[in-house]
Amino acid sequence: MSVKSVLFPTLAALLIVAACSNDSGEIVYPETRMGDAIDTYFGTEVADPYRWLEDDRSDETADWVRRQNEVTFGYLNRIGFRSQVEERITQLWDYERVGSPTRHGDYYYFSRNDGLQNHSVIYRTAGDTDDAEIYLDPNTFSEDGTTSLAGLSFTRDGSRSAHAISIGGSDWREVIAMDTETGEVIGDTLKNVKFSGLAWNGTEGFFYSSYELPDGSQLSAMTDQHQLYYHRIGTSQDEDELIFGDGDEQKRRYVGGSVTENGRFLVISAAQSTSGNELYIKDLSRDNAPIRTVVNNFEDNHSVIDARGNYLYIYTDLDAENYRLVRAPISNPTPSNWTDVIPETDHVLSVSRAGGYFFASYLIDVQTEVRQYTYNGEQVRTVELPAVGTAGGFSGRYDDTELYYSFTSFTYPSTIFSYNIETGESEMYWTPEMDFNPEDYITEQVFYESKDGTQVPMFITYKRGTELDGSNPTYLYAYGGFNVSLRPSFSVARLVWLENGGIYAQPNIRGGGEYGRQWHLAGTRKNKQNVFDDFIAAGEYLIDNGYTSSEKLAISGGSNGGLLVGAVMNQRPDLAGVAFPAVGVLDMLRYHTFTAGAGWAFDYGTADENEEMFQYLLGYSPLHNVTEGTVYPSTMITTADHDDRVVPAHSYKFAAELQSKHAGDNPVFIRIETMAGHGAGRSTSSLIRELADKWSFAWYEMGKNPFE
Repeated sequence: MSVKSVLFPTLAALLIVAACSNDSGEIVYPETRMGDAIDTYFGTEVADPYRWLEDDRSDETADWVRRQNEVTFGYLNRIGFRSQVEERITQLWDYERVGSPTRHGDYYYFSRNDGLQNHSVIYRTAGDTDDAEIYLDPNTFSEDGTTSLAGLSFTRDGSRSAHAISIGGSDWREVIAMDTETGEVIGDTLKNVKFSGLAWNGTEGFFYSSYELPDGSQLSAMTDQHQLYYHRIGTSQDEDELIFGDGDEQKRRYVGGSVTENGRFLVISAAQSTSGNELYIKDLSRDNAPIRTVVNNFEDNHSVIDARGNYLYIYTDLDAENYRLVRAPISNPTPSNWTDVIPETDHVLSVSRAGGYFFASYLIDVQTEVRQYTYNGEQVRTVELPAVGTAGGFSGRYDDTELYYSFTSFTYPSTIFSYNIETGESEMYWTPEMDFNPEDYITEQVFYESKDGTQVPMFITYKRGTELDGSNPTYLYAYGGFNVSLRPSFSVARLVWLENGGIYAQPNIRGGGEYGRQWHLAGTRKNKQNVFDDFIAAGEYLIDNGYTSSEKLAISGGSNGGLLVGAVMNQRPDLAGVAFPAVGVLDMLRYHTFTAGAGWAFDYGTADENEEMFQYLLGYSPLHNVTEGTVYPSTMITTADHDDRVVPAHSYKFAAELQSKHAGDNPVFIRIETMAGHGAGRSTSSLIRELADKWSFAWYEMGKNPFE
């Protein structure tokens, strides 16, 4: 909750402005105590003066958060058009949104938001959606919207469900089982569940994953051994059976369990990092059946798409950098016995299944193409999509005759289509009614050259008639890591930026998965500089080609993208006029000591593994490369006090470094959301407030009033 929301507005403005500026109007940042913490890596001493900010339970840290927010919101309160920006975002956001239906038992379940509800409501219907009834309303979980729905799973017959809730945005969950007919809670509420699916075994119980509670802070202390449990309905959580991940075994930071649609197999995936996993199966139809190994190493990625007849169907990048679908005999499912069903192609593949068919979704220059295949690998058709963009949701049960998929692009609001699995015909099922005309906007895809000559794609969206004279406020957003592909998508949050002459640019830089394994690896570990170079080259392209200028360019990214922005701010502080590093990984020497951060080492490496890796990380770590006397862009760091994925200490320490060393008049602020986490499950009201603050700050620092 911001200071503005708990004080009368006039008094708040007076108090906050007094706290953040002196008589000359110069920004006065809160004093941040410097400690004497020093770490030694391979004989090199590295100071960490703001180490004390890592203690998220201390009164001193809480007081620092309060004082920083006072200064930040005091400055934002000066922006005269800020309330108009928030009002316009609210107007644009206020339209009905519906999710794709899925069948469970006699009902179809789907999500619906009437526009400004803090969280979408889960409805169900046995017929037409007009007769739908509420099944689960997350808006009733808490008065202020800080508790959210974080997962929902049904038994195959639809008679029971289990849902997870997140309190304050934390990755730690509570899990509640319900009888779907009566809506009554059955059994105990499970506590302290983290990074988990919920996989029912018939109707008697479900598998879930978690860690033992860490010593120290539950929000920041390391969690290093993931375990898979089985909970039987009607018993205490203390009695849950440990299925996989005993502490005496090799540590696995991410363990997940799923049950095949036919109910026969428990599939266990185990990983040490965010890339590569072991694969195991357990026959649930046999009492005391052993866990059998399918893949016994962490070198590649694998998941079971289906079990049908005598075969497992496995999606894998083993010997296929762009992935393939293979058939494995259940009697001996190890890789030596795999045969291709859908072979690898030149384009990245993902696979789903419904109605007795597989649906192969290919990423072709970051745009979707979907092909339908039989279980014998025969192509049935290429699915006709409504336009060029991103399609998803081609999944369902084996006996389904239709499925529902979504389609979106930068100027195509997310729309749901029903698809007849046998005929291949699509019909529009639902499309939003909103204050937006797609014909008013243009999206183009360009390919630009990065520092080493690599061609990198970038989408650019802007209002039709925009003159490319270098004067347009431009928002450059990227991610660049963990094999994540940034695809075309519609965002109501961007509309207020676009309708007021702003340009949105989204480059698909290395580190992502847009072009397969090599594209990912080219942005990892000692190749991480490629990611920063690609992003810098994107900004230079926009400037050189008249889209914008350095003064009118805002750079943005979240999480791994926050690292990207922080590194580029240090390496090219002149590139952009505004910077938004959000929930960023900013201390590259210590990131692996918090929560599950050690699992990110595949992409980053760690400072502990060898001197060469330490020196490489030290060379770009945003926290350690802030330099005295540098003029940095106008900066608003954003984070949340309950972020237990990328702990807020990253952002706290980075803000303290910037404020102590930055030269010039550009403001350097940190905006800290309270009772919120890494991003998922945020309430609509808090999202709108933060967006209004970001757009207002960007325009204000660029010298533009969008309403004049």
